[in-house]
Amino acid sequence: MRRPGLFSTLLLFVFVGPDPVRAESGLASYYGGAGKRGEMTCAHRTRPFGTFVTVSSRSYSIRCRINDRGPFVRGRVIDVSLGAARALHMLKSGVIRVSVE
Repeated sequence: MRRPGLFSTLLLFVFVGPDPVRAESGLASYYGGAGKRGEMTCAHRTRPFGTFVTVSSRSYSIRCRINDRGPFVRGRVIDVSLGAARALHMLKSGVIRVSVE
């Protein structure tokens, strides 16, 4: 049986592409911008507006909607709203390690 060559493997990658649902991990911070009180929103660099992500840290997990771009600080993967930060218990520390799915 013939093994696929490099060209056919590249074609498969181009047409199928990488998995659009991917988990990320890194640092998260929060912002206290104007918005509805307690709203669970977040800012992400690349994911589409309106999509929901699950942000988990330690034993806490929330579901928030992406409505902004950011964070613009190296090493951070997501910025969450004040309401989401309260739910993640990160108000004291300001920056925590999270997993985003």
